[in-house]
Amino acid sequence: MARAKMLLVEDDAALAELLIWHFKREDFEIAQTPDGEEALLLAKENTPDIVLLDWMVEGLSGIEVCRRLRRMPETANVPIIMLTARGEEEDRVRGLETGADDYVTKPFSPRELVARVGAVLRRVRPALAGEQLTYSDIEMDTVGHKVRRSGEVIPLGPTEFRLLKHFLEHPGWVFSRERLLDAVWGHDSDIESRTVDVHIRRLRKAINRGERPDIIRTVRSAGYALDSGA
Repeated sequence: MARAKMLLVEDDAALAELLIWHFKREDFEIAQTPDGEEALLLAKENTPDIVLLDWMVEGLSGIEVCRRLRRMPETANVPIIMLTARGEEEDRVRGLETGADDYVTKPFSPRELVARVGAVLRRVRPALAGEQLTYSDIEMDTVGHKVRRSGEVIPLGPTEFRLLKHFLEHPGWVFSRERLLDAVWGHDSDIESRTVDVHIRRLRKAINRGERPDIIRTVRSAGYALDSGA
């Protein structure tokens, strides 16, 4: 999964350091500046996936930075979350009208902010919010329910989709038929374990069409695994 790129525009050094620590733990790639003018340059040079923008920063105001980011073609659709000590409704509305996607009033919990950023990214960039699974040349968009192999869309039925999703979440792991039944069909299912074999065959047929290498490995007396070395 690609790392999400964040532009953090915050002139409180202690707060910036705290936020950088929290978001690096979530595997974000972070560019940080306390200056509004520099923020615009950074955004133009390396388009971020999300912007955390303080209302009160050096140089240009946060609201003006937000306005200009929305006018720049590179950042017109990049989500912006504004950080501010201003809690008045009028200021909140002004920020949203200028183009901000969300609004967090200080003081706030960094963990809550991480969750808010995740929610915004899920809405606008599902692949960066962990909603895209990849392995070898297979890509799955779990929100759009689409699977591609080498860029080509692979049509899958609902059960094959769930089966492949489980494999993509655990590449290289060997799963018995019983474990797959629990994970894909549910604990209460009265489906026979041999049904797993039928759906594995359907899944193989779909993702291996066009003479592509079979990346689902059958492990004798054990089960199945997603393994590009098969």
